[in-house]
This record gives sequence, C-alpha cells and structure tokens, in this order.
Amino acid sequence: MALTYRVLGQINPLANTQTTIYTVPAATSTIVSTVSVCNTNSSATTFSLAVQPAGAALSTKNYINFNTPLPANDTITLTLGMTLGNTDVLSANAASGNVAFSVFGSEIT
Repeated sequence: MALTYRVLGQINPLANTQTTIYTVPAATSTIVSTVSVCNTNSSATTFSLAVQPAGAALSTKNYINFNTPLPANDTITLTLGMTLGNTDVLSANAASGNVAFSVFGSEIT
C-alpha cells in the first residue's frame, strides 16, 4: 500500500451551487484530514459540506454540516480524519460566490 499526502481539491463554487471538491479514484481509499473554508468577502455567509457514498445522488443524510455560519473575511478550518472509499464524492456549496474550499488529506493505493 502506498500513502500519498496531497491537496485533494480546491474550489470556489457559484453561490448556492453544490459542487464536487473531490472524488476518490477507483482502487483508492482516502483520509480527509482537513477542510479549510475561507470567506473572501466583507459580508457573512453560510456553507455546507456533504459526502455522497459511491457517487450517489445528494440527499439530506449526506450532509456533514448544513448552512453553517461563516463570518465576513474569516476562515474556518475543520479537522476531520474522515475516511472515504473509492468513488465517494465530497462536495460543498455556499450562499455566496466568495467562499473558497481547500481539502487536504492522504490517498491510499
């Protein structure tokens, strides 16, 4: 088994648009260690994160958090240690188009 530490994904989604940050490759497992959520605007907003097992359609049960407040010009860092299997999808959205998501972790092949 090989372990690769890396930036798993970075996005700046359109407002209110659920967007894929990272899809686990086939024959791979992933540990998501940290998610950074940065509001680059002077107005507060909200954000949501979801995990869709095996790329399933998004449903309420997939949310890790939903409409979490994000203060103006601030960053929230989530330390998760979340494990994902092959083809699982991590996605995010925000009420504003001024939110950047960065995901860090390890791929196991």
